[in-house]
Amino acid sequence: MSSRILAALPEMSVAMAKIGALLLENPAAPLELSITELAQRAGTSPATVTRFCRLIGYAGYPPLRVGAAADLGRSSAETWQSDIGRAFDPADTAVDVLNALVSSHTSALQTTAARLDHNAAEQAARAIAASAHVDIYGIGGSAVLANELQARLYRIGLNAHVWSEVHEGLTSAAIQGPGTVAIGISNTGRTGETLEMLALARSTGALAVAITGNPDSPLASVADHHLTAFAVDAYLQPDDLSAKHAQLLAIDLLYLLVAQQDFARTTAMLAASAAAVAPHRRSLRGGTRSRERGNPVA
Repeated sequence: MSSRILAALPEMSVAMAKIGALLLENPAAPLELSITELAQRAGTSPATVTRFCRLIGYAGYPPLRVGAAADLGRSSAETWQSDIGRAFDPADTAVDVLNALVSSHTSALQTTAARLDHNAAEQAARAIAASAHVDIYGIGGSAVLANELQARLYRIGLNAHVWSEVHEGLTSAAIQGPGTVAIGISNTGRTGETLEMLALARSTGALAVAITGNPDSPLASVADHHLTAFAVDAYLQPDDLSAKHAQLLAIDLLYLLVAQQDFARTTAMLAASAAAVAPHRRSLRGGTRSRERGNPVA
């Protein structure tokens, strides 16, 4: 990579030259920093970093990182520790892996419980219970959690909608107003689309709630209330499921606090929905044997 940078220096703008100088001084920087962090370190923008990558022959930042790794000659063990995590070893037994998983997930849940702002959760729950409209934003893996929260709120009688596509989400955010609530879910708190949707909803008058793993993240900074769902990023970055479980804990708490606000409505709605799906649940007492005896299925 260094030879590519040196060869392309005469064609670089001042901003790109700063990136080049940074990488020549610290060739491991792409392995340690995200594209945004590298841009900040060089005093430029992520877009300029992308243009820099293309100028020196890479399609983008991820291929540049691969090139940096190859140049540094990382061993397979180093690759495992960087990409999979130090909580596991390739030679671990299934029992070792299970124990490490339990430790990681337990730590995430305990830390979330200790750090989550109870007052913020209660205030958000009261606003959601009284809201005329709730928008929930989540992209990628966070969209799964957004759908889970929406389904729960909708089932107890709240007008909740989930948006995982930014154009549709921005359209809904633009027509929010006082008396509504917008919820943004992002583990890193740096997902641009989620940030944009939540910020717009808040600007139109909605109460903004953020659920992230980082209280200092951009998403948390635009929210009226922030719930921290903490995970240690011990393995399989960025797909660490302990982070999802921490977010589920925060979502579960928020849902139950909302349900408490109007318990009569909650129980009535849950009973109605249970009755609606009851005919589609098979009885454990009936089945094939009852039919073979000529008896009706219970």
